[in-house]
Amino acid sequence: IELLIDPGTWNLMGEDLVSGDPIEFHSEEDPYKDRINYYKQKTGLTEAVQTGIGRLNGITIAMGVMEFQFMGGSMGSVVGERITRLIEYAAKQALPIIIVCASGGARMQEGSLSLIQMAKISSALYNYQSIKKLFYVSILTSPTTGGVTASFGMLGDVIIAEPNAYIAFA
Repeated sequence: IELLIDPGTWNLMGEDLVSGDPIEFHSEEDPYKDRINYYKQKTGLTEAVQTGIGRLNGITIAMGVMEFQFMGGSMGSVVGERITRLIEYAAKQALPIIIVCASGGARMQEGSLSLIQMAKISSALYNYQSIKKLFYVSILTSPTTGGVTASFGMLGDVIIAEPNAYIAFA
C-alpha cells in the first residue's frame, strides 16, 4: 500500500467484516477461530485482504491488497465479500481498480463457502468491466494460486506479474 498509494490518502473499507466459523470446522490442529486469532496477532490485520480507496499519483483508485502471511492469503467468505464490495463501490464511483494478489487459494476451513467467492467476485467484475466499461489491473505476486488465479487474478484488463512469480491453478 505504501508503495502504490500517495501518503495520507489511504482509506480502508470493510474492516468491520471479520471471519467467524461458518461451518464449525474442526481438525486435529487448532480450531479455526483460534487460527484466525493467531494470524490477526501475527500480522496485525483482520483478514487476508485489505481493501480501500486512495490516490495513485493523484488519481483516485480502489485497491485490494492480499497478505500471504495471513493464512497463506487464503480466500474465505470475508476476503470474497471485501473484494466484491470494493468492486461494487468502484463501479458506482467509476473508479479504476488495482488488486494485488498473493494467495494459496480458497480457504478449506470454510468449505464450499470459500469456493462460492470465485463466482461472486467474477460476477461483480463482469458488471464492472463489461457493463460499466471500467478498468481493472491485476498484479500477481508470488505465489498466486488456486481459486484466486482461477477467478479475479486472471480477469484483469491488464495483468502484471512480478518476475519469477509462482502462478498456478490445478
